[in-house]
Amino acid sequence: MEFELIVQNDSDIYLPLVEDSIVWKTERKGVPGQLDFKVLDDGNLKIEEGNAVSFKVDGEKVFYGFIFTLKRDKEKIINVTCYDQLRYFKNKDTYVYTNKTAGEIIKMISEDFEMQCGEIEDTGFKIPSRIEENTTLFDMIQNALDLTLENKKEMYVLYDDFGKIALKNISSMVVEILIDFDTGENFDYSSSIDSETYNKIKLTYDNKDTGKRDVYISQDGNNINKWGVLQYFDTISEGENGKAKADALLSLYNQKARTLSVKNAFGDIRVRGGSMVVVQLDLGDTKINNLMIVEKCKHEFKNYEHFMDLTLRGGEFIA
Repeated sequence: MEFELIVQNDSDIYLPLVEDSIVWKTERKGVPGQLDFKVLDDGNLKIEEGNAVSFKVDGEKVFYGFIFTLKRDKEKIINVTCYDQLRYFKNKDTYVYTNKTAGEIIKMISEDFEMQCGEIEDTGFKIPSRIEENTTLFDMIQNALDLTLENKKEMYVLYDDFGKIALKNISSMVVEILIDFDTGENFDYSSSIDSETYNKIKLTYDNKDTGKRDVYISQDGNNINKWGVLQYFDTISEGENGKAKADALLSLYNQKARTLSVKNAFGDIRVRGGSMVVVQLDLGDTKINNLMIVEKCKHEFKNYEHFMDLTLRGGEFIA
């Protein structure tokens, strides 16, 4: 296994000698990809904030981003923190838009902020109208993706593909590897109905045409008898299908919230936040043998070894 780390400062190209490990972290939503490493300042290394950084493993592209933080100590070790292009989605702005898909919104924002776009899949759902005021670009895009999920029951993942913004349906992000007792060193598992569990969905809409409030309710009587009423309440916008949205939300949240993380699995650079992997584990009160979503992923490259920590969700499992 060969690692290639390159830092570019104007016309100067550096291949620094890395101390300890290289760590690459990604999440499914709301967080830029991050690369952390340590280098020795031998007096010839001239790097600074804003420098471009690329990282490859066995010639395969893994990370492309920019230095955001440098920390130095008396041993002349520099701790370097880099983020990919998604870091700029932390910027705040105000947008008013009508009849746009999530993909069209991403392209609009990326063009305004001079970011490079790659493959942006068509989500097939037009958001009738929305005002996003003094909001992070991340939140604007996630709101659009959440509305798509609620109305189409399809999940999309935003990520940086080696310097280009990408949006893909999660169904096309399956990585054909197996996570089980042999490929993972340990796991943490818990189940709860204390958060992210709802057996009654109530949505309202102030109908200007009738002057009345429309109410849409979807509920599961069996789980209400078991757990009591756990209600999710929200308002909807003009043009949204209240009944369909209530049913979709009940389908998403009417179950125990189970959390699962796997430690020190054999590394695979194809796996990132938003990927799907096959999991086969006996957790005591339940057994898993199905695809699960990687909510968070941490890769560690050290001494020509590669391991990863995964936070997983799927079915009754949430992150």
